[in-house]
Amino acid sequence: MPEFWGYHSEWNLGSPGGWDYQRTTQEIAKVVWTKLNQMQPSGVELQFDHPMLYPVVGFAQMLVQVHRDREGAEPGLIAVVAEEETLAEVTENINLAKRLDSFDGITGILAAPHEFELKNGRTTYRGQPVSLIFMDFNNDVLLKLHRRHNLNPLLQAVGDHRVINPRGTEPINVKSMFEVITGPLADRFHAETIRCTPWTRRFYPRQTTGPKGQEIADLMEWTRRNWSDLVLKPERGYSGIGVRVGDVNTDREEAIELAVREGNYIVQEKVSLNLWAEAMPEIDHANQCAKLVNRQTDFRCLIGPGTVFGFLCRFGDVPTNVGSGGGVQPMGILQSNMSVAVAVDKINQAVLKLSYDQLAELDNIQKEMALKEKFTYLLGPIKIALRPRIITPPQLKALESYCAAMWADSLTMEKMWLAGELDAFIDIEEEELAIARLQPWHGSPAIFAADGLFSFGAHLEAS
Repeated sequence: MPEFWGYHSEWNLGSPGGWDYQRTTQEIAKVVWTKLNQMQPSGVELQFDHPMLYPVVGFAQMLVQVHRDREGAEPGLIAVVAEEETLAEVTENINLAKRLDSFDGITGILAAPHEFELKNGRTTYRGQPVSLIFMDFNNDVLLKLHRRHNLNPLLQAVGDHRVINPRGTEPINVKSMFEVITGPLADRFHAETIRCTPWTRRFYPRQTTGPKGQEIADLMEWTRRNWSDLVLKPERGYSGIGVRVGDVNTDREEAIELAVREGNYIVQEKVSLNLWAEAMPEIDHANQCAKLVNRQTDFRCLIGPGTVFGFLCRFGDVPTNVGSGGGVQPMGILQSNMSVAVAVDKINQAVLKLSYDQLAELDNIQKEMALKEKFTYLLGPIKIALRPRIITPPQLKALESYCAAMWADSLTMEKMWLAGELDAFIDIEEEELAIARLQPWHGSPAIFAADGLFSFGAHLEAS
């Protein structure tokens, strides 16, 4: 029996985010949790300080180690590069640059892509050679910006293998890759990856096989007939933009027309909404009480070479992306001798017993600490769940195994792409592919993300 249930909704092998949000969430949660148990003991013991709950620590250490493996004890400049309009808004990138700057011998900076120069064939920033770059956008954005500015200095850094994530991951950083895992080539991949991958097909007029291996003569018509069990989403996208979910978006004709009009969509088996939803206590200010609200959950695994940096817990509606109005959720590792479902119920009941004044006090603690941390994204302040997401130590071990398989299978996909086996699955313009070819990955240091629609035992179907 698995330690956790569900599927990943997508992988991000290009430039995943979220590696610093959990750290801030945990710091706030520890204070709120202590105060909650003073007001109304829950009878549940949780750990908030496990290293995997602070993924930015391992991520930053990896960046510094890459510099030192190449340059030894020599000082170096590591740049966090983001689109110019986000530099003052995305606290995560600001914090990463500051964290890198705190390492001995390392200068950490945050810069726009056009702020670099070339000097004697080397990428520099204000005259100082750049050792390494973390780029907070993918190749399609890089190419768009290159057409607007002269980004040859940045492309030089790509060619010099100074950019993380390597640009060569981009061709396999498309959701159509899930068709590779759930189609005739599935035997190339780990059983754990296959188990967690929802049936996926590129969406265009075609014949194919369905989730149960049945023959589908016309995928478009079959999607129309089975819409309540399906999802349509762009092969390349972010923040839930363009995603249509059966039964959530009830107008199937609008969904199909959008996918056809925009092109480069996939159709995917819908993961039962109840499987990745939990009852969460929220403050009802109008009625001055707490109430339980069913919210969708999302569990992002942040993965590096031979390691798991940690996790990001999100919650909200469909989708849960912070960029679409979702929020983040603290994470607690269960130390008490009880099931996850029992622990969640105990915490929920403790919150429901609080007076409105007590709830308001907890709410103020969250907001004041978030304001101090400048805990914001592009839409403004990030929402924080009142109750932590609960998992167990054995589930952490199971997640490590899952993440190792995902890393290894990504490497398998890159080898297949370089061998020409995946050309039919990749629809990327040639100039962008040229950027990818400048810097193959080959398993070198990187940070990958797998977004899981997982249950650890407290989902709605289990209650």
